[in-house]
Amino acid sequence: MPLDHRRVRGPEESQPPELWAGVPAQQQEEEDEDGAAPRDPYALRPLFARAGLLSQAEGSAYVELSGGTKVLCAAWGPREAAEPGAPAPAGGGRLLCEFRRAPFAGRGARCRPGSAAEREAEREAAAALREALEPAVRLARYPRARLAVSALLLQDGGSALAAAISGAALALADAGVEMYDLAVGCALCRAPGPDGAWLLQPGEAEERRAASRLTLALLPALNQVSAVLGGGEGGPPDAWAQAVRLGLDGCHRLYPVLRHSLLRAARRRGADTGTATGTGTA
Repeated sequence: MPLDHRRVRGPEESQPPELWAGVPAQQQEEEDEDGAAPRDPYALRPLFARAGLLSQAEGSAYVELSGGTKVLCAAWGPREAAEPGAPAPAGGGRLLCEFRRAPFAGRGARCRPGSAAEREAEREAAAALREALEPAVRLARYPRARLAVSALLLQDGGSALAAAISGAALALADAGVEMYDLAVGCALCRAPGPDGAWLLQPGEAEERRAASRLTLALLPALNQVSAVLGGGEGGPPDAWAQAVRLGLDGCHRLYPVLRHSLLRAARRRGADTGTATGTGTA
């Protein structure tokens, strides 16, 4: 009988993968959460950012938070969006935002990949991303134009939307888009209970147990808040005011890291251009 080379032949005998698992996934998560050392609620998780990674996009950035959050962002534009001869929109250009989760993004996926709930969550995150970025982009300088930015969540370790805001702003700046300032995102969550404290940049397990969540976007050079997104169980107004102050402080502390990443990308691009020019003239 001829072999079908288009089909991958599996083994004749197979066993369920549960037999090789040392500890069930749910039990492993509980052990990790219980055995985790308490951390300073005002401490920021170390952040790594790098701009100019993707050659297929006009601007790109990669942001990673200690604990597992990894976001890859890309930006394109400005590109003409209106027909020639049509009047320019009164508000200038348009900013299109997309947020997607990789199927393998979460260890314990919050919703089934590809489900209606997953798509709805991605649409809400994209709308929040646009709300945070629009005040930072000088859309009036791009009439009849369209700017696009896409954020892909590779791994969800908590504070994913805040990392996407910072990465998307970095990608737009790397693409040469005129901006008032970089939008910096910082997330917080409040532990359940009447005496629950706010935590800066919570992890995925902390977000899952949280009674309230808050994501703040700030333009540090202008000292202007571009978005405040949050919800959860109600608390005293002083507690929410304290959370906003903590978020503002966190954004100011993250700002130098993003600026340094953008400067490094500009220096690399300048060095590459200089090398190519020198090679061509020789």
